[in-house]
Amino acid sequence: MFHDGSRKLQDRFDTRRLADRIEDLLVHDQITPEDAAFIQERDLFFLATADAMGRPNCSYKGGDPGFVRVVDERTLAFPSYNGNGMYLSAGNVLQNPDVGLLFIDFEHGSRMRVNGVANIAEDDELLDDYVEAQLIVRVEVREVFPNCPRYIHRFRRVEASPFVPRADCVTPVPSWKRSDWARDVLAADDPAHDASNPV
Repeated sequence: MFHDGSRKLQDRFDTRRLADRIEDLLVHDQITPEDAAFIQERDLFFLATADAMGRPNCSYKGGDPGFVRVVDERTLAFPSYNGNGMYLSAGNVLQNPDVGLLFIDFEHGSRMRVNGVANIAEDDELLDDYVEAQLIVRVEVREVFPNCPRYIHRFRRVEASPFVPRADCVTPVPSWKRSDWARDVLAADDPAHDASNPV
């Protein structure tokens, strides 16, 4: 799990033994039932990707609880919804499939890391399970482990985003998509073109 850079700093601060113990005790390559419950209760996570040259990108991914699905003990899946059209994360996955996911429970102060290899499909069998999803991202798990929670600030969710696609309502259009700088360059099938869609 550790490379020369990690080892150099572990040795500098005398934490090699601790790092090895954590790896031995806490890091696993399968999703346990407890891991699955934690992941599927979350309504957000942070996704780290890198392009072909190793330049990183980190993005926030949100949905309703359960939008990240544990397919089996080695596989996670989540939807890619209509966004700002840059496809930074998904584009990186097409060039460099190594990803890191960070799940945090801000209310109770818990977090979990998942590292693995991602792939993207426009015809994934799960696509129909997610309203308005464009793609499904599947992650083959390499490492799953909890992370020290002591620096997690405590927050409570005030309101769920009204922009998360749901089967029982029309998804509103973000106002920026109808602004002068954006509306003439939107994709031809972008929902913002339909004036009847709420903002």
